Amino acid sequence: MSMGTLLIDTVKESCEVRRIILILTAIVLVLLIILLNFKNIQKLIYRQDYAEYVEKYAKENNIDPLLIYAIIKAESNFDNDAVSSRGAAGLMQLMDETAEEVATNEAIEYVSNDSLHNPETNIRIGVKYFADLMEIFQNESVALAAYNAGMGTVQTWIDEGIIKADGSDIENIPYNETNMYVRKILKDYDIYRQLYN
Repeated sequence: MSMGTLLIDTVKESCEVRRIILILTAIVLVLLIILLNFKNIQKLIYRQDYAEYVEKYAKENNIDPLLIYAIIKAESNFDNDAVSSRGAAGLMQLMDETAEEVATNEAIEYVSNDSLHNPETNIRIGVKYFADLMEIFQNESVALAAYNAGMGTVQTWIDEGIIKADGSDIENIPYNETNMYVRKILKDYDIYRQLYN
């Protein structure tokens, strides 16, 4: 092998090593940027939309606003126009009958189901309804189950010993949808607390 060929091979190897080092450096930099901004990326997913209403009505009802954000995220993902297959509407996915009852009891202006697409009205009624459930059941997990499955249904589960009133056995919630709903909100609530506390 001639000296020129050896020199060319050495230069090629050196260029290849430099290229690999540059690629690895770029990958490390991208990973660092992602890690440093992970919290900000999470905040895009775990939003705090409608904060003026959530904060106001959560405070009025002695409920952690971060729990209300987790409920809204699960119910509508902050889509004010959301309507479920069962007819629940708005951010907190309220049924017309429930909203009307809470509004009447609290002297909140409520005209019709269309009112549930008003963010302030929906959040005000939804937070009050959840606060009522908390007062009745004295436990976040059980109140969340009642928010999803209905107060009467959850009371029956407790009366029949299917679940405990202290929420210590939420895995026993018999409705799969409600079981997953409670777990999702509790998980999201924990993430909200990590991000915003």
